[in-house]
Amino acid sequence: MINDIQQDAATRMAKSIEALKHEFSKIRTGRAHPSLLDQVSVSYYGTESALSQVANIAVEDSRTLSITPWEKTMVQAIEKAILKSDLGLNPSNNGTVIRVPLPALTEERRRSLVKLVKQEAENGRVAIRNIRRDANSEIKESLKEKLISEDEARSAEEKIQKLTDQYIKDVEKLLEAKEADLLSL
Repeated sequence: MINDIQQDAATRMAKSIEALKHEFSKIRTGRAHPSLLDQVSVSYYGTESALSQVANIAVEDSRTLSITPWEKTMVQAIEKAILKSDLGLNPSNNGTVIRVPLPALTEERRRSLVKLVKQEAENGRVAIRNIRRDANSEIKESLKEKLISEDEARSAEEKIQKLTDQYIKDVEKLLEAKEADLLSL
C-alpha cells in the first residue's frame, strides 16, 4: 500500500521533470533546432496540423532552419504560420524552400528568457510539491482508516519528502543548465 503510493508519486514526479524538459526545449537559445517550430501549426486543407506533419524541418547551419514542404502549395501557408507564431522569426522563401534565420539574442531578450525559464522551473517545483501533498494525504487517509500504523505513516511521509527533495534538486540542475545556456554568448 505504502509502496504503491510512493511509486505513484515517483512516477508522477518523473513525468513533471519530463514536462519541464519539454517546456525548456521550446525556449530557444541562439542555436537553430527543429523543435523550435514544434508549436507552429499550419492550416492544411482546412485542418490545423503541426508544421512537422506537412514539411521537412532541417538545420542548415547553427543559425538557420530550412523547411521543405511536402507540397509546393503549402509554402505561403507555412510562411504565414511562422510569422503569426509568437517566436519573432522572419522566414524567407525561394518558392520551394523556406529559410528561417534565427536572430542573435540581445542581452535584454536573454534576460527575459531567463525570467521565463525561472517561471517554468517554479511551475515544475509547484507540480512536484502538489504531488507530495497528494501522496501525504493518501497516507493520512490510510492512517485514518487504520490500514497503516502511525510509525509507518511517518516513515512513508519522510520517504515522500526525500523523493520530493531529490526531484526539486533535478529541477534546480535543469534550471542552472538552461540559464547558463541562455546567458552564454
